[in-house]
Amino acid sequence: MIKYSGELAALGTSVAWTFTSLCFEFAAKRIGTIGLNILRLLAALIIYTIVGIIFQGEALPLQESPKVWFWLSLSGLVGFVFGDVFLFQSYIYIGARTTQLIFVTSPVITAVMGYIIFGETIAPLGMLGMALVFISIMFVVVYKKASGQNMPSQKSVYKMKGIIFAVLAALGQSAGLILSKIGAPDSNAMNAAHIRVIAGLIGFIIVAFIIKKIDEPIRGFKDKQALKILSLGALLGPFAGVSLALAAMQRTSSGIAATLMGLVPIMVLLPDSLIKKERIRPKEIIGAVGAVIGAALIFIH
Repeated sequence: MIKYSGELAALGTSVAWTFTSLCFEFAAKRIGTIGLNILRLLAALIIYTIVGIIFQGEALPLQESPKVWFWLSLSGLVGFVFGDVFLFQSYIYIGARTTQLIFVTSPVITAVMGYIIFGETIAPLGMLGMALVFISIMFVVVYKKASGQNMPSQKSVYKMKGIIFAVLAALGQSAGLILSKIGAPDSNAMNAAHIRVIAGLIGFIIVAFIIKKIDEPIRGFKDKQALKILSLGALLGPFAGVSLALAAMQRTSSGIAATLMGLVPIMVLLPDSLIKKERIRPKEIIGAVGAVIGAALIFIH
């Protein structure tokens, strides 16, 4: 086994998730959040189905119990349908960079839910980390709001919506993880992800019909450029990112893995600034570093 393979896998996870966020930001602005989510989950389902046939000899993880299917389906609906609708809408309003800075609160929310539901204790170092995460995010958000005081009020409203949506996305992500732990603590991680994707895809299709936006994924199929970027994001996120994350958790300590996998807010600064030709502000770097350090403290005791 390659030395530091777990640490390298965790870094690879951050790289994959960084470019995934940028890909989905681009696609969401062209085809809308509903179309994006249906098409990306469809792409992920195809990937998981192919992997299941190759490595397990079946297209669906039917060996899992009905109880596991119930809880993971619920987890998929909450994590994908609730969480990701707000996540990608936040991408549209405030971009991948600020969204990821706020989304880093998910470990904090998960820790609090774990304490309430499972009785998991939060060490003093973890409490310090929670405080540091919130302070760092408020530092960046307040700074960006102050720097845009001369912007039109409509744009300010969009920015506030984006911030709220990013927080709700983090809440959905955390709730989805907790539901997975309640119903399927020992299931194969790839099977679990496969079931969650199936539930999420069905949920989004139902939502699209209810809100009469089923034309979005159809329109997305016609947008060749968006479809290419979306497919790349689906490959990097649900497949490469999840696979590398599992390898990292198996081959190094959870604290080290969580720290390295939490580098997305920092890694997204450079490519995002190059694509949009925006200058990286020192306060954004300080806020990103502080937020990641705070998240890491929750897991490192």
